[in-house]
Amino acid sequence: MPEDIIKLRKENFKEPLALSELERRWRAVREAMAKENLDCLVMQNNNQYFGGYVPYFTDIIVGSCYPVTVVFPLDGEMTLISHGAPSVNVVPPAWAAPGVKERITTPCFPTFNFTDTRDAKAVEDVVKKHNIKSLGFVAPSVMSGAFYGYLKDNLPGVAKQVATDLVDEIKAVKSEEELRLIRGTVEMQDKVWGATLALIHPGMRGYELRAEIQRLLTYLGSEEQLLSIGSGPATTAVRHAGNRFQNRMFQKGDAVFIMIEVNGPGGLYAEIGRTICMGDVPKSLQTVWDYAVELQDRTAELMKPGAKPEEIFDTHNKLLASKGYPLEARVYAHGQGHDILERPGICAGEKMTIKANMNIAIHPFVVAPNAFAFCCDNFIVTESGAVRIHKTPREVFVV
Repeated sequence: MPEDIIKLRKENFKEPLALSELERRWRAVREAMAKENLDCLVMQNNNQYFGGYVPYFTDIIVGSCYPVTVVFPLDGEMTLISHGAPSVNVVPPAWAAPGVKERITTPCFPTFNFTDTRDAKAVEDVVKKHNIKSLGFVAPSVMSGAFYGYLKDNLPGVAKQVATDLVDEIKAVKSEEELRLIRGTVEMQDKVWGATLALIHPGMRGYELRAEIQRLLTYLGSEEQLLSIGSGPATTAVRHAGNRFQNRMFQKGDAVFIMIEVNGPGGLYAEIGRTICMGDVPKSLQTVWDYAVELQDRTAELMKPGAKPEEIFDTHNKLLASKGYPLEARVYAHGQGHDILERPGICAGEKMTIKANMNIAIHPFVVAPNAFAFCCDNFIVTESGAVRIHKTPREVFVV
């Protein structure tokens, strides 16, 4: 990469991905594409939380609702399609997108239905120009229906398949560079948790605490934050609450549940969840909390290379049932990287096996009529099980 490009990336990005890391990803995916006889992959993201495919290939983070599309060929450089005025405001700048040869802008407004297929038509033109004969869709579920439908219907003679598994198997196993960035995110979250304990007090409202946490996270390099802050009497089941529900004022005798689910410099996610009591910890809360920690440890022990997520999930539910707690019906552990939640999921239906160097958030729910526990930390899978990388003590905190 030319020195002037490196300089611009360092000046403008808090933590630009190394070109060697991007090249590693491109090689691995192209090797898999060749085995599947795929000429090209197409992916599209329109937000940051579940928008990990575009940055995985380009280091361009999709930070708004405007869709960004990547055409990734088996041979040659990528094409990137984004919202903008053609030939006037071509974004992103060339220096920001290594590996991208052509940047196409077209005005696409999700709320203007007459613009629904403009980005898809741009992909159609690229496919025809490069005489692509086989096309893989990466994560159709995060593409717009109009985009996906148009390409399915308007490329006769092009073989099409869903290629999400192809990318996910590679994306789920982290490189040393990715692990370094993830550890940086975790370190940032531990620091902010310590500051949160100093900031929180009776008389504060949930949204006020959220604003203070976001300010600290932004200063430390986070670009996107999902913060759950729920509060209520400590003798009730206090759990997740989104922004709309964070007006309540904290009071003495409350429990406050906080989940910091954010990315760090470099754009990779981790998450931490704890409960704070403004007064004594009720026995009912301490009991479910202690069991949540025990369940987290048990899951970490089971997470060895070759383990099957569905079997881990079944074991977890048997442990919950043995104590009379409600079973997990959603997901209680999952991978993280450029997506806030990525595979493998420890849940029903997941067929990806556990592999070394996966970054897994483990967050068992233990639910009782008058108490709720959610102990959440990130773990890295090793040959002997998953190792916790958050340093924040696993306890119910008292302020």
